[in-house]
This record gives sequence, C-alpha cells and structure tokens, in this order.
Amino acid sequence: MSRAKKNEGLLYDVGMHMGEDTDYYLKKGFKVIAFEANPALLEHCKKRFSNEIAKGKLTIVEGAIVDPLRTGSGTNSIKFYRNKELSVWGTVADDWARRNVDVFGATSEIIEVPVVNFAQCLETYGIPHYMKIDIEGMDSVCLKALLPFEQKPDYISIESEKVSFRKLLEELDLLTQLGYTKFKAVEQCYIARQQEPNPSKEGLYLGYQFQPGSSGLFGKDLPGRWKNCRRIASEYRSIFLVYKLFGDYGTFKRFNRYLTGGWRGKLFSMVFFGKTLPCWYDMHAEHQSVVS
Repeated sequence: MSRAKKNEGLLYDVGMHMGEDTDYYLKKGFKVIAFEANPALLEHCKKRFSNEIAKGKLTIVEGAIVDPLRTGSGTNSIKFYRNKELSVWGTVADDWARRNVDVFGATSEIIEVPVVNFAQCLETYGIPHYMKIDIEGMDSVCLKALLPFEQKPDYISIESEKVSFRKLLEELDLLTQLGYTKFKAVEQCYIARQQEPNPSKEGLYLGYQFQPGSSGLFGKDLPGRWKNCRRIASEYRSIFLVYKLFGDYGTFKRFNRYLTGGWRGKLFSMVFFGKTLPCWYDMHAEHQSVVS
C-alpha cells in the first residue's frame, strides 16, 4: 500500500483540453497538476498559463494515460486519435474513435504521443484534494491506479459512461472499492448556468462564469444532495432510458435522423422534455473519509 501524501491545496485536471477547468482551479488558489495528450492543446496551455507555470502553481504532464496492461512495460509512446472536428474528442481508445466517425462523422488523424504512467505521477506529485478526470475512454484507468494508495482524493469526478449501463455500474463499483460512498450525477449541458456559492467552501469565491466545455463546480460547492450507491444507480437507470432513445446509438438516432438531427432534434426534445437531449453527465463522488 503506497503512502503518498495527500495535499489539500492540490487539484488534478486530468484532461486539460484548453485549460477551461485549470483556469478556474488556479484562480481559486489551488496548485494544479494538469494532464494533456494533444500537442496543439499543450502549446496553447503553455502560453496561456506561462506565468502560473513559471511560479510553480501549475505543472503540465504531457502525454496519454493508458492501461499499463495494454501497453506493456517499456512502451514510451502510443497511437493517439486527434479529432479533426472537435479537439475534446481526442482519444487513444479505438472504439471511441470509431464512434466519433460512425455516429458524428468526425474523423481523426493518428499521431504518436508519450505514454504517461499515472500511478507514478501520484507518487511524484501526491494525492490531490479533488481529481477531475475526463480523458475519452480512459477514466477508469486513473481510478484503478488509485487502488494501491492508502490516501484517496476527497472528491473525484469522471465523465460517466453513456452507452453501456453495465459499464456504468462497473465505474460505480470501482469508486465504491476506492471508498467513495456519496455520489452526484451532474448534467454537463448546462454548466454555464452554474453559480458559485458565496462564500465558497472550495477555495476563494470568484463569482466565476463557466464556459461551455468546463466541468464546473466540485466538492462541497456542488449543488444538490449527495446520494448513496443504490440511489445514484437508480438515477442513472432513468438517464439511460433517455440514452436508449436519443443517445449515440439510440433508437431515434438510428431510425430517424431527419427528426433527431440538427435543429429538428433540439426542437423535438425541448418540446417534449423541456431540454436538449441527450445530455452527458459527470459522476462526482465524495470519499468516506470526508467530514461533512
């Protein structure tokens, strides 16, 4: 069991993208360890946060986090699908790249990027107070890397599985194994509407305006009630009923693209459901060691 120390002033941004979340975390007064595989996004973030990097407030780890069983020991680089349509869809997962083409017509170019040993990073940088994970198909790899560590992040979030309910339950089971007992499913389509509580319980209050693509609030600042494992699984059952109709491989998407594509799909879902469907969710979890 690893005894890597926890740092309450430290956050991990796993899937930095253009720095939407890193910007928020830094301004709230936290030190940040950020991970990104796409070289173009890395260059953007190095310029954007050059002052914070120079001051030691931000460390950027360059490369892709992958399952060690997949790459084997001694592998230094891996194939990365850099999406040509939407940069946030970059992935090392073959099935995710195929989905982007089959469902959205979004093709990728293949490049080689360094492999990141996530467990080694935890040893080097320490266990954070909060860990945001959003790395297209590899979120569970980060969770599994935490298993041998005695300390765990107080709070953690992942982009929830949205195709297979069985895989969603596997994510929930893995979080439970890690000692997380309270959960929230946070709808990501409307993060720009989130309002930071004042006073904030997570660092400085900023009155921050979240941009589309941000992960939003975290930890004790999250709105709504925490749910136990059974109740959050029940909530996700309802979410997956919507996915079955409107999701990436949903009934309407397969058989009636005219109705569900573009503005017609948005109008249909707004009229019948009061919001655009399907939305995607982040699962937030609070560790059993946290004192409320």
